[in-house]
Amino acid sequence: QVQLTESGGGLVQAGGSLRLSCVASGRTFSRMGWFRQAPGKEREFVAGFTWSSGFTNYADSVKGRFTISRDNAKNTLFLQMNSLKPEDTAVYYCAAKTLLFDPYNYWGQGTQVTVSS
Repeated sequence: QVQLTESGGGLVQAGGSLRLSCVASGRTFSRMGWFRQAPGKEREFVAGFTWSSGFTNYADSVKGRFTISRDNAKNTLFLQMNSLKPEDTAVYYCAAKTLLFDPYNYWGQGTQVTVSS
């Protein structure tokens, strides 16, 4: 059974940092990523990591502040979030896909990140 389990969310002041973790189990994936959804808004892409090549990409809104990385041995994906802003407040979801050019087909339960001003 495939599971993506996120952790690391919480409440932080603007300018602070958080690190999200996502432990993947049940199978291997071609690519994993982080998405977020703020109240009243659609879910949006934050960052992605291609497992085989290490290729990463980011939404423009988080470039230079967020870093996506992995621990291959622990099958864990991370999102280091620095210089957090109130507009980063959202539920953050870990996602994974089996085929590189297909949509993400596995999702975690989400972890809340709240940034106070």
